[in-house]
Amino acid sequence: MSQVSHSHTAIHERSTLARLVGTIVIAATCTGHLLAGQAPSSSRVVLNDAHFHLTNYVQRGPDIHAFLKLMGDTVGRVALFGIPLQQEWMHSVSGDNGPTYYLQSDAPLYYYSFTDAYIAMQYRSLSPAERERFDPMITGFNPGDMYAADHIRRVLRTFPGVFEGIGEFSLHKEFVSDKARPGPASLLDPAIDSVLATAGEIGLLVLVHNDMDVPFARDTSQPAYLDQMKALIKRHPNATIIWAHTGMGRVVRPVKNHAAVLAAMLADPAFNNLYFDISWDEVAKYFVASPEATQIAAALINRFPDRFLFGTDAVAPTTAAAYLHTYNVYAPLWAALTPDTRAKVRVGNYERLFDTARRKVRAWEAAHPR
Repeated sequence: MSQVSHSHTAIHERSTLARLVGTIVIAATCTGHLLAGQAPSSSRVVLNDAHFHLTNYVQRGPDIHAFLKLMGDTVGRVALFGIPLQQEWMHSVSGDNGPTYYLQSDAPLYYYSFTDAYIAMQYRSLSPAERERFDPMITGFNPGDMYAADHIRRVLRTFPGVFEGIGEFSLHKEFVSDKARPGPASLLDPAIDSVLATAGEIGLLVLVHNDMDVPFARDTSQPAYLDQMKALIKRHPNATIIWAHTGMGRVVRPVKNHAAVLAAMLADPAFNNLYFDISWDEVAKYFVASPEATQIAAALINRFPDRFLFGTDAVAPTTAAAYLHTYNVYAPLWAALTPDTRAKVRVGNYERLFDTARRKVRAWEAAHPR
């Protein structure tokens, strides 16, 4: 990862290979679907998804029952959430062309708290057996608001037995931070300390997007937000934190010696509460940009097999191919991991973290009834 080539040619060649391999994987994954309410057997599960958006930036997406069919019998469990920000449609900006993504308009984004109620009602529409396959997350709060922790507690009391974590929410994120109203959020704001302290107290799993550096950085040897993020994690040892995308993004490239930076944190007992997800195809492109990049990534994950989780970061998919795209792009990485590491990253680590969160949050709810 630290020496990854950013040439469009290399990425295109590797993406072509991944698509060819992915065609086979998608076909194998979607050959059969379960009967309504039936949970997949452990022998069939190929992956759990730690990062999934049922809705998009205008709060649209498939009904959860339709999505359940896309999961088939090889996707075991899914961390379920919407998107906390709504892309505003300003006619003065885009006319009759309503944007559905944050890059399609200069109009601002605003926090959309109703997303949590929508996710809760979608979840509650499932049968008890179907619910076991989902782990809903609270996202509809402004991480720069000192009342955000109140929102989290209110959601848990309004929808007991539903949520297990918070996120994905964003602090520093390319383009999004500047568009968010009010915003941007900050790693130095006491509001985010309040949110993480609440998560630690309750036992909520935390999934946070925070770019390690600024977009298009020329010198990545001193990432803009790395030290601030490390300090935040250290301040909240009781909160189990999953750092989304290993701190990378669409135009936020790997920092200098990226794999070594991650390894240093994972080897430090002060970060025992830290995990990374490798979700998003925009991140996968760096992992598979070249055989050398893939080997560097695989060496890191094989060294710390308990600290990484796979997620699709799919946004409101309507086909199995769209849903499993990121998983298939990672085909070269899966081949480079040991069997034990591959099983932990794709299945085992998810179950361990989310099962623990589920148990803790249910206990907190029992002790703090509405």
